[in-house]
Amino acid sequence: MAVTTEQVLTSAGGLPRIAQAIPAHAGQPEPAQAPQDLTSAAGLQRLLQLSSPILPVGAYSYSQGLEAAAEAGDVHDTESAGGWISGVLRHSVARLEAPILVRLLAAWSRDDEAAVAHWNERFVASRESAELRAETLQMGYSMRTLVQSLELPGAARLSRIAALSWPAAWSLAAQVWRVDPAQALTGYLWAWAENQVLAALKIVPLGQTDGQRLLLALSGPLAAAARTASELRDDELGAFTPRLALLSARHESQYSRLFRS
Repeated sequence: MAVTTEQVLTSAGGLPRIAQAIPAHAGQPEPAQAPQDLTSAAGLQRLLQLSSPILPVGAYSYSQGLEAAAEAGDVHDTESAGGWISGVLRHSVARLEAPILVRLLAAWSRDDEAAVAHWNERFVASRESAELRAETLQMGYSMRTLVQSLELPGAARLSRIAALSWPAAWSLAAQVWRVDPAQALTGYLWAWAENQVLAALKIVPLGQTDGQRLLLALSGPLAAAARTASELRDDELGAFTPRLALLSARHESQYSRLFRS
């Protein structure tokens, strides 16, 4: 029986399969307060700005395990790259990172800094390798610097979080710029997927048209991920990608690397 890239992703090569769960906090997440200008052109522009690959936070310098997956032979063409990316989206991002983003958007909208601190801490603790932890902290730091440089309201609140994660910092900017929470979630997921596809283009390597095919194929999984992230209760949150964790840990000792470790 053929084994798909997604099945490889959720196995650990004979090691126990352990899903990383986040303890319950308050059950179903409270919805973020809807901003007044849901459909304004300005709100859309700010979402596009936050989702842009030129946002100066260094996202382009990380592959989130994809480079190590290519080195191990798990990713070697367009099909396997799509399987890997959609697998990480389904088993990790949709069930942990994105739901935490939903909760952070709601917490910022209520000015609930205790809830922000809680979910920020949980997300940092959920990073399964030193590489993944360093990535979210570096990007969180860079986003805080950008918020301060742009003199956005709320910059002082970010300064009170010592180990600031990427989703915590990004969600503050989205809230300050009055981006609709549902649209913010979609934009965040799109930016993640686009960065993964861009990494695949460099690593495999793939052609530009192949990259566009991958993005088109990810439309359905991205919509499903947004629905999952919005519906999960606190006690249902948890990532299940042991292969990703192992490869991310090995990446730092990989002989030749394009991406940071």
